Amino acid sequence: MAGTKLRNQTIVQEFILLGFPGTWYFQMSLAMLFSVTYILTIIGNICIIALVRTHPQLHTPMYFFLCNLSFLEIWLTTTSAPKAIGVMLSTSQTISFTACLMQLFFLTSLGGTECFLLASMAYDRYLAICHPLHYNVLMNNTITAQLALVSWLGGFLAIAVLAALISKLSFCGSNIINHFMCHMESWIVLSCTDTHVIELTMFILSFIVVIVSCTITVVSYICIISTISRIPSAQAWQKAFSTCSAHLIVVTLWFGSCIILFVKPSTTSTLDLNKTVTIFSTIITPLLNPFIYTLRNKEVKEALGKTFSGSFSGFRKALY
Repeated sequence: MAGTKLRNQTIVQEFILLGFPGTWYFQMSLAMLFSVTYILTIIGNICIIALVRTHPQLHTPMYFFLCNLSFLEIWLTTTSAPKAIGVMLSTSQTISFTACLMQLFFLTSLGGTECFLLASMAYDRYLAICHPLHYNVLMNNTITAQLALVSWLGGFLAIAVLAALISKLSFCGSNIINHFMCHMESWIVLSCTDTHVIELTMFILSFIVVIVSCTITVVSYICIISTISRIPSAQAWQKAFSTCSAHLIVVTLWFGSCIILFVKPSTTSTLDLNKTVTIFSTIITPLLNPFIYTLRNKEVKEALGKTFSGSFSGFRKALY
């Protein structure tokens, strides 16, 4: 344990990440699984961004938000996965106070930004389906850029308040974090400082960010479903639903994880459950997003088909 003596106590400056209990083979298997997932996540989300940028038919507000989401997922998984892999391989189990605070800040800020982005995407789908004649006016390029900017600023500014409070915590006991990364609750339970104000602040901010954005999303989809149910043509109904089904799947996965992790009044919940849900929200969901949008969205599949057919034609020309 690294530290300096102060008033006969050891002030912790470095922490040990406990990771997951289990045999060496289990740890290696987890490390391999996390590594493959991380690589696929980076490749998948970069492909989504490249696909949108290179196909003019995808230059719409929905895909602009999707590019923002993919860019965010790359950084979200990069903030957590490499350190988690190092912990499982037992090559990087220690982390400094500053590094731990930075990881906390970026993980929670990016998480808050994702909540706002998903709400913005739901609002975009609401306008497209419920107000199609006014869509181009209500969701022009300026408004789209402003919504994306507010999502990013909102996510980071909301967490800045909490980060300022957490940075003043003192740690003078155990330095072992029961997690594979610096998760908020797993960290503050180690503090020898009174954390009631921080826990209350964390609950209030989580409630505002998660519940408010989730409410906007739910209300948007209630209006969308209500509008779709009044469409007489089955083909038109299917087309309208296909434009938002992929987003609805992502929303359900993400907000479900966030509510389990953050919207509760204290840190007394089971930390093992938190570790499982954290894997899902920071490792699995960023991997699933590009595949969900690719497999469930007709326009993205068409763009992929054109890309692959063009690449195949170029390959054939090179051979012959």
